[in-house]
Amino acid sequence: MTLDIARVGALMREVAAEEILPRYRNLAAHEVREKKAGSVVTTADLAAEARLINGLASIAPEATVVAEEMAEGDLAAVLARLHEDAPVWVIDPVDGTANFADGKSPFCVIVAYVEHGATRAGWILDVVANELTVAEEGSGTFRDHTRVRVAAPTALGETTGYLGQRLRDRPALAARLGTFRVTRCAGRDHMDLAQGALHYALYRRTWPWDHAAGALLHREAGGHNAAWDGAPYNAAGGPEQGLLLAPDAASWHALRDLVGAHSPG
Repeated sequence: MTLDIARVGALMREVAAEEILPRYRNLAAHEVREKKAGSVVTTADLAAEARLINGLASIAPEATVVAEEMAEGDLAAVLARLHEDAPVWVIDPVDGTANFADGKSPFCVIVAYVEHGATRAGWILDVVANELTVAEEGSGTFRDHTRVRVAAPTALGETTGYLGQRLRDRPALAARLGTFRVTRCAGRDHMDLAQGALHYALYRRTWPWDHAAGALLHREAGGHNAAWDGAPYNAAGGPEQGLLLAPDAASWHALRDLVGAHSPG
């Protein structure tokens, strides 16, 4: 089918304006709860997810849904939809919820359209900045209608990128790399990777709502990304496949070789 790319972006902006921004720095104590240690959910996540599910159903009614908050109830059953024949809307209603709940930015809305694990289109909206980055398979990556490209390859010691805390804390590895940046928001990282503001990122846990859209944005912006074992990233591949994103294949392998001595954990 032909997706209405602009309509999805407009829906995301509408939901952000009506369900997320009014609650930003305005959450009552009962509107935030801990799902598990270190992970919170707010009324904004739940309201935004419901609105997105309803709105996206009118754009592609043949698609099923995999969304972060619905997955809390039955994770295995929700993720199994990625292996079915029907296309899937993959939704993160508020990526960076910890930032949002703390009254900080960035936080994003992420949507991907996936078929048989392959992302065909992806959208990431930085809610506070009102900045939308979009990619459709084979058509490039655009930030608010301006085409963007990944950063040029550079020496590892001159890069800016993201690694998990355990890797950042390893002096022998940190000494070989440049500047680390931590936003607590994968969506913002993916936007910046596609726009050339970050050179690389390595994610150990790869939930599809965090990375299905971003991997496509990065690839369509000219970057090279793959699961930790070198296989193509796949939204149905499970959360343990890992994801390494770099400007090109040579940079990817250099990073993989460097980090490999330290493990991706």
